Amino acid sequence: MIELKNIYKTFNPGDVNEVRALQGLDLLLEVGEFVTVIGSNGAGKSTLLNLLAGVYPTDEGTLTIANRDVTRWQEHQRASLIGRVFQDPLRGTAGSMTIEQNMAMALLRGKRRGLRIGVSSKNRNFFREQLALIGLGLENRLTHKVNLLSGGQRQALTLLMAALTQPRILLLDEHTAALDPGTAEQIANLTTQLVRENSLTTMMVTHNMQHALSLGNRTIMMHRGKIILDVRGEERARMTVADLVKKFAENRVITDVIALSN
Repeated sequence: MIELKNIYKTFNPGDVNEVRALQGLDLLLEVGEFVTVIGSNGAGKSTLLNLLAGVYPTDEGTLTIANRDVTRWQEHQRASLIGRVFQDPLRGTAGSMTIEQNMAMALLRGKRRGLRIGVSSKNRNFFREQLALIGLGLENRLTHKVNLLSGGQRQALTLLMAALTQPRILLLDEHTAALDPGTAEQIANLTTQLVRENSLTTMMVTHNMQHALSLGNRTIMMHRGKIILDVRGEERARMTVADLVKKFAENRVITDVIALSN
């Protein structure tokens, strides 16, 4: 279970460039929930992911992951609990290293490791098995450098690596946005497969409204650092993209009116 209570985060406080990124945010994720996150630019979506990962400290509030208060934990301390995939396929892997070396690093995430990344026969067989699941033939290219892969192959590898140790939460930051439509759909399907097979608690930021409704089992909408809509179950199943856009417009107006009156 992931729980955020009364989370505040402000950048450049007291300055002309002050940005109130998160304002009293409360959120509870049950084990195995797959939540898509949408909202306008500056709504606080990426700040929320960065705060969960430990990139930014909270100004106020508490964060609990798997019944552990990690509010003051640094990013490296949370590494064993969190898997993450970024928009840029190049960010999640080391291009000058081989596929198997990258996967070995992922397997050691959050653990002490030496300067040299060794790959045992046992791990090599495990890597082949895992790569075979994504159906791209990468299980036959273990010793190939990652910078020889296409963007889609590299993002698929990054996604697999993020899920490799079954983290407590998987964070996906617009991880299909930089890909062509066909490849983006392939990565979206792979995401669903990996999340389901590993029962991963997942939070995915996206600007793709169709993916926001078709992937996962819950959608939250953010605006001005707050959650203004939270849908799941039958309500979400009946909702169309047009319905979602309408809801966003309605809730944004209400939130803006409240903000102006305070």
